[in-house]
Amino acid sequence: MKWVFSYLKPLTGRITAGITVKIIGTVAELIIPFLLSYILENVIETNDIKQILFFGGLMAICAIIACLGNIIANRMAAKTTMTFATQMRKNLFLKTLNLSARSTDRFTIPSLESRITSDTYNVQNFIGMMQRMGIRAPILLLGGTIITMVMDRKLALVMIATLPLIFVVVYGISRMGVPLYSKVQQAVDGMVRVVREDAQGIRVIKALSKVDYENARYDKANLALKKSEAKAGIIMGVVNPVMTLLMNSGIVAVIAVSAYFVSTGKSSATTVIAFMQYFTLISMAMMSLSRMFVMYTKCAASAKRISTVMEEVSELKLCEDDGKGDTSAHISFENVSFSYLGKTDNLKNISFSLKKGETLGIIGATGSGKSTLLRLLMRFYDADSGVIRINGKDVRSYTSEELTAMFGVVFQNDFLYADSIEENIRFGRDITSEDIVKATKITQAHDFITSFSEGYEHKISAGGTNLSGGQRQRVLIARAIAGRPEILILDDSSSALDYKTDANLRQALATSLPDSTVITVAQRVSSVKNCDLILVIEDGEIIGCGKHDDLMQTCSEYKEISDSQMGGAFLD
Repeated sequence: MKWVFSYLKPLTGRITAGITVKIIGTVAELIIPFLLSYILENVIETNDIKQILFFGGLMAICAIIACLGNIIANRMAAKTTMTFATQMRKNLFLKTLNLSARSTDRFTIPSLESRITSDTYNVQNFIGMMQRMGIRAPILLLGGTIITMVMDRKLALVMIATLPLIFVVVYGISRMGVPLYSKVQQAVDGMVRVVREDAQGIRVIKALSKVDYENARYDKANLALKKSEAKAGIIMGVVNPVMTLLMNSGIVAVIAVSAYFVSTGKSSATTVIAFMQYFTLISMAMMSLSRMFVMYTKCAASAKRISTVMEEVSELKLCEDDGKGDTSAHISFENVSFSYLGKTDNLKNISFSLKKGETLGIIGATGSGKSTLLRLLMRFYDADSGVIRINGKDVRSYTSEELTAMFGVVFQNDFLYADSIEENIRFGRDITSEDIVKATKITQAHDFITSFSEGYEHKISAGGTNLSGGQRQRVLIARAIAGRPEILILDDSSSALDYKTDANLRQALATSLPDSTVITVAQRVSSVKNCDLILVIEDGEIIGCGKHDDLMQTCSEYKEISDSQMGGAFLD
């Protein structure tokens, strides 16, 4: 919870002003029963209308001050809480974007989503409640107790005797609540995971008639969440009934004792009336404190989950270059090995080099390690052994900004967001409309874009679902090349293109980006056949390396793939 105060510190002035207003309103509220007691005991007997009106007016003024004070303070608290929550979510989202790939894998995307949404909401609710009730309830509790002690110490002691029991119950149950609500949030992660997967694959689910199956899978996650919430709710739900029982027991005891005191002349009826009003205020304050304790348990659990993300330290440290690289090579891998889980190597002793402007093709079966090689090149992960260099420098010696500026990338499962085609290609970068048009002409996308009535302002739905697979891929490739990257990576990005469009695209890339080093990962031999260097990867190892003609002679696996796809013939 300590990190929360770092967000509240810049808002200290606003919070102090709100607290001041809240204190004034609450104190005014405390004065009302005292004035009522004074009127009943001292003013009414005089039959002095002026005094009655005067003290009645004071009560009305106190009531108005209490009302306005609470309204103004609550509005100020709402604004402060919104500012706090906005900055908290912004920083958490930014931190999430900057997490290393390994950290993201560990947290998982659904868990990060629930931390940005439901966890931040729990913290926001508690901060807002603290400003609204966290000031008012203690003042009513403490102020009411002090005033009742002054009015009648014996009756006050009867009432106060119940308070330690209440605190013990609330404290004991609240300590149990933090781990319970942690489990609830973990169950939320599981439900978000299912919803996210089904939302992304809704068309496949319908096509395969698996709606009932996915509904059952969601029910399972929803039931797990229900059980976690029920367990937490049952235990935390004990707080209010127990408090009500103890407070009512206190009221009964006070009434019994006060009745005895009045009958024996040791106290007056007017004192008892005022006393019961204060006891009601104190009861309300205690109930508010119990709700705050329940909210605190949710907040503490959520704050812990948020802090683990905010405090995550990237394992990708900036290192000094050893100066041993070959500066004539644009990209080089030197005996690189890597494992995701640290058990079995996903890549083993990968070595190759490319000169600037050359093209690299990578082909292999699904799961052979093709995409992993690219992730290491872009330093999403660090290699376990070996060195990866760009322009002769270790990739670990480049800052993140320097490294990412070199690349234009199209991944297998890349995304388009709900905006115009032009903005999807520009992607927030300083790229002119003319450069965007040039990029779409290279990727064979210009013609279908201009066929839309809105042209480049045509709105794409989230995920690009209103475009065909080939259209989506051409827009994504246009996004990658629009910034004239030094290194262009195409990770199985032409799988939805027909052979003729794919061939025209490769020819246009070779002509338009002569100085860019292009790396193509593909399942089709035709997509890599003209590359300067082709790597054939199997089980994380290079089993073939060379040009197409050489591999047809030296690599039986490559020849088998080629013959099975095209029967030995290629479309030029």
